Amino acid sequence: MPVFKKTIVGLGSAVLMTSLSYGIGAAQAQEGQLRGNVRVVIGSTSTGGDTYQNSSIVVDQLAEKLDINMKVDAVGASSAFRTLDRDARGNTLMIFHDQSYLGHLYGVEGYADIFEKYTIGPTVAINPGNAYLVPKDSPYETLDDIIAAVGEGETVRVAIQPGGVSEIGFSALKNAIAIEHPGQEDNLVAVNTGSQSDKNQLLFDDQVDLINGSVQANEQYTRLPEDDQKAMRFVWLTARQETIQQAPEEGLGQTTREQLLEFVEPNVHVTMGDDETFTFDKEFFFLYNKEMDPGIVEQIDEALAEIFEEGEIQEIQKSAFFIPNFRPSGEASEYLEEKRSRYEEIIENIQ
Repeated sequence: MPVFKKTIVGLGSAVLMTSLSYGIGAAQAQEGQLRGNVRVVIGSTSTGGDTYQNSSIVVDQLAEKLDINMKVDAVGASSAFRTLDRDARGNTLMIFHDQSYLGHLYGVEGYADIFEKYTIGPTVAINPGNAYLVPKDSPYETLDDIIAAVGEGETVRVAIQPGGVSEIGFSALKNAIAIEHPGQEDNLVAVNTGSQSDKNQLLFDDQVDLINGSVQANEQYTRLPEDDQKAMRFVWLTARQETIQQAPEEGLGQTTREQLLEFVEPNVHVTMGDDETFTFDKEFFFLYNKEMDPGIVEQIDEALAEIFEEGEIQEIQKSAFFIPNFRPSGEASEYLEEKRSRYEEIIENIQ
């Protein structure tokens, strides 16, 4: 009887050890991989804006490729960064755009240096629609007219949302005026406001002469007759010419790609000095907790590389007026840091 008992105990110990070994092995097999439910926070609170739309396209494709549950959560920039700070496991990822480093350059509260605090993930898309518009009956026919007028002492009021993507074009324009008409740059005046609808309303009410907008949000107003209070027209798209050339030929709404190309360099020239023209592509990319397993970084890079190689995502992005733009993490980090340095110089010049 004692022998039988000893045998049972020995058998139980073996089963326990086997179970423990299996559990450790399974956990080790999962290291460096996304698992469970993955939350992708974005730096916007809107579920109707470009950040949510672009992120949803990418996350849906990634979830299908990896066969996991992934959800986009529009929590806003401050909350997104705080949430990312708390989760190094890989269950929280973030997607945002250039605002994430421009906010820091402009000194906006809640924006740290992302290149020090986080791991930069891959770029996934460009929104080529960042634009500046005037009323359709404006005396300023072109951006050159505005630069010349400011240089001659006229005050031109510009509605922007301060501290990021909306402001960088204003900063570049002010810097160009300082180069071409030294001492006159203060005649270009920022009128700081909030949402796109707020900027539009200032233009409708004749409180500003120029607004920052987008092709997606403002193209509808460019179709209106000149005598309509809400009628606008484009004078500048900050995107590179090669970016707009990748847009669908039909463009957006009733504005074709060829028409949009009229408002980018070299047709519109905003100097940065030394024969260099300012351009700005609004680019979307992943950000990760600094302590997240590098294996997950690699996993996402490889999955996205396959997704973009297959080609379906490009068609979806272009149909929503996004330009496909995949760079793996290492390349993206180097590229974005160089981009940050380029715009830092402009911001410092006018401060």
